[in-house]
Amino acid sequence: MKDKVLEVENLKISFYTEFGKVEAVKDFSFDIFEGETVAIVGESGSGKSVCAHSLTSLMKPLGAVVESGSVNFCSNTLNFSDEAAIRALRGKDIAYIFQEPMASLNPLHNIEKQITERLIYVDGVSKSAAKKRGLELLTLVGINQPEKRLKDLPHTFSGGERQRVMIAAALAAEPKLLIADEPTTALDAAVQKQILELLMELKARFKMSLLLITHDLEIVRNYAERVVVVKNGIVAESAPVDEIFAHPGHEYTRELFSASRTLPAPVDETNENILEVKGLNVRYKEFTAVNDLCFTLKKGSSLGIVGDSGSGKTSSALAVTRLIPSTGEVVFRGRNFLKLNPEELRRERRYLQMVFQDPYGSLNPRMTVRMIVAEGLLARGERDKKKIADAADQALSDVGLERDILDRYPHEFSGGQRQRIAIARALIQKPEVVIFDEPTSSLDRSVQFQITELLKTLQIRYSLSYIFISHDLNLVHSLCHKVLVMKNGKAS
Repeated sequence: MKDKVLEVENLKISFYTEFGKVEAVKDFSFDIFEGETVAIVGESGSGKSVCAHSLTSLMKPLGAVVESGSVNFCSNTLNFSDEAAIRALRGKDIAYIFQEPMASLNPLHNIEKQITERLIYVDGVSKSAAKKRGLELLTLVGINQPEKRLKDLPHTFSGGERQRVMIAAALAAEPKLLIADEPTTALDAAVQKQILELLMELKARFKMSLLLITHDLEIVRNYAERVVVVKNGIVAESAPVDEIFAHPGHEYTRELFSASRTLPAPVDETNENILEVKGLNVRYKEFTAVNDLCFTLKKGSSLGIVGDSGSGKTSSALAVTRLIPSTGEVVFRGRNFLKLNPEELRRERRYLQMVFQDPYGSLNPRMTVRMIVAEGLLARGERDKKKIADAADQALSDVGLERDILDRYPHEFSGGQRQRIAIARALIQKPEVVIFDEPTSSLDRSVQFQITELLKTLQIRYSLSYIFISHDLNLVHSLCHKVLVMKNGKAS
């Protein structure tokens, strides 16, 4: 019989903040055997990531404290008060792949430094040997021409490539347990499959155990051996994958499996175009990201933009909103948005808002929710405190959040709550068009359903027009009236 690599028993974790104590994980128990893949699933805020990250005290700087319970790793009981021992374990025997590689990779350091820094500064490997190991790892994870990419910064890689870099960094010390926290959330279906199959191949090669935290039940079905279902910080049930999919025992598990989407409300085809994009082009040095793109968006309708990772979807959205340089025409509210002078752009930008795929990365961690939501009004010159407060209350109410969260910070919320805050920040501007870049990619199925239904309600309430960038065809089918497919920067 295989030995247990990890055994978690009755773990209780609380957060201590200026607002008091919050219990995040209660009576949490599970185990992982050698070479096994175990998936933890549950709604956003259920405690999945808190538990996994607390195994090596990653959540301690945010106020997380292990109150009780025990964690045994390779037959040794972890002592969370021994910071040196936990630090020695982190990244060597227990390694992580995080769900937001762009937020996890240092934007100022090249990938060679980020892959090799533990080998050099902790394990004492020479720089030349560490560089050689870095090249081996980048080759292993499928980065093309790795010797030419070692000195590149993270932003020069696509989403799938960044995730491969994260995997290479995690494997540098050949860990016994790899914890993958939503490793494919922002990737299209083809790249998702590549990453997951790569993980399975590497797991076998390095004889690792894999703890997979995900909201995607198809990933669980296809790649995990056992599944742990979590609700409100407590394990609802745990069983082999085949058994739990065939006969889910807990009511909450059945709810997760049955969460479904409805079709978008019909749109009047006689409505005028609110946005017309003509011959849009985006170039990065010698690389053309968007090539002669054309599309229209009717008032009150939703357009889905789909395509492989690196196809130009996000670059198109950033160009339309003038967040990156581009050429062509973006006719919005009857004027070419790309030709507006700075003062005109400041006035018009409120009507064209964007919600990014990574709410944790796009919300300033040093600002409270009150400051984040109200920032756009302040930038427009609004100084009436009552008007600002009332607008913030209304925006939070629109997205299903209570005003008592206004003085809290982004790290205190779940992924679904952070995305609602990001939507509220856009809504407070009273926009006419909102562009969503993978708005539910990091959310579990039940919260995805809640967010998509919320967006449909808001669209009708405020006569909004939407552009959805997504690799999730089910989401696009649920929310969009028309679909634009992109490949190699072009509409195909």
